[in-house]
Amino acid sequence: MFDLIPDMAAKRAEVAPDALAFHDTLTGRDWSFAQVNDGANAVAAGFRERNLSEGDRVAILCQNRAEFFIALFACQKTGIILCPLNWRQPAPELVETLDQVGISLLLADAEFQATARQVSTDAGAPVLTIEEDLAGWIRDGGPALKAPVPAERPWYLLFTSGTTGLPKAVMQTARMAWANAINIGQAIDIASTDRAVCFLPLFHTAGINLYTLPVFLTGGSSSILPKFEAEAVQRLLASGRINQFFGVPAVYQALSLTPGMGDLDWSAIRCGCGGAPLPEPLIRFFASMGANVLNGMGMTETGPTVFLMDPAHAAEKIGSVGKPQSLVEVRLAGVAEGAEGAGELQLRGPGVTPGYFGNPGATEQAFTEDGWLATGDVARRDAEGYYYIVDRIKDMFISGGENVYPAEVERVLNGHPAVLEAAVIGVPDQKWGEAGAAFVMLRPDHTLASETLRPWCRERLAGYKVPAHVRIVDDFPRTAAGKICKPKLREAFSDD
Repeated sequence: MFDLIPDMAAKRAEVAPDALAFHDTLTGRDWSFAQVNDGANAVAAGFRERNLSEGDRVAILCQNRAEFFIALFACQKTGIILCPLNWRQPAPELVETLDQVGISLLLADAEFQATARQVSTDAGAPVLTIEEDLAGWIRDGGPALKAPVPAERPWYLLFTSGTTGLPKAVMQTARMAWANAINIGQAIDIASTDRAVCFLPLFHTAGINLYTLPVFLTGGSSSILPKFEAEAVQRLLASGRINQFFGVPAVYQALSLTPGMGDLDWSAIRCGCGGAPLPEPLIRFFASMGANVLNGMGMTETGPTVFLMDPAHAAEKIGSVGKPQSLVEVRLAGVAEGAEGAGELQLRGPGVTPGYFGNPGATEQAFTEDGWLATGDVARRDAEGYYYIVDRIKDMFISGGENVYPAEVERVLNGHPAVLEAAVIGVPDQKWGEAGAAFVMLRPDHTLASETLRPWCRERLAGYKVPAHVRIVDDFPRTAAGKICKPKLREAFSDD
């Protein structure tokens, strides 16, 4: 990849100025590529008026909207680093997050002004409103900027979910963005005629990069929803405006329960999934409606795309995340290159982050001595070169001397007709050292006695893998990425 990369917004405006870049469903406004670039130039001028310069950090607290991307491109033009904040978090948690990076300015929309002002007091940074201050800058305009962008310069920071302690600020660069655009673009055939939808939160890599930014870089358009609401997504899909769709399993789960989903023409929509394995019952459900959902895998630290299943083998290789994409190298620790086997997944390539902002210790720990990112995931490769994510290393527990990977038990539980979603953790056990505890959410209008699930598992799993405890729950605690937050399940189990 090159050391310098053209200004992304300026280049798209040069190539196709009048083409549609974004349709903002909140305001009803359409933004052409020229308008996005003009807006980014104006916001860049506004930053300079506030005496901000390269390397300064600007936080943004808002739900999904076109102005987020305009601020993002303004930061690329100026070298200012954007810090998207999780709007689900209360002010004290946001302050704790920002203490790691320090900010000079906070942008916030009207809905989160109260939280923003609480954060502002402790962070020592002024607050500007998106609807007034940022909109005013855009109306006033600014001089055109189109200087090349240093490929490895930090562009924006994404904070990890923090399930193992304080969130870390993962540096994202222009090089990572282009590597991801190539990796996912080739895998799903993104074209300038494509129309995607942006509803995953923009404080998470999937919100920005799956598929909104790659579609932008290719010249396609995205409809922006403020957040995920199943009915709103269904209406948008039914309108025929969308032909590229990406969701996490929780999204597909919610859509599967939404009345009228079977009336949609899913065969015209290319569907991807990541963040966690999509349970086989959901794959089968959407397949019955013509949707070929492609499982994939990536990380905030990888921009994110690493793997994606190819359409030809999606039905045959259920459970696989596919093969490594073009601009990533993969190895399994302890497994010979090209051989079958399982080991820690390690990655290298232009899509991998240079590290964690202001945290050289965490950066050093994340990489092997020879420069590979150690993911903490156990993966296996089959004879045809397809990969399967076995589980997180830290989620594995040892029962009676045997390794138990919760994901394997969860797949069995998810196969029960009454189970909507399941999560398994290891808990202390006097006899076996550790044993499994399963938390299960049932499908609507289904009832099930928890004790019936252990025999179900015993018919399908070795005895040491069968959960010793089963609890029926109404819902799960989740991370910003929509993943089940297992540390909170451990806390809940310990408290009982």
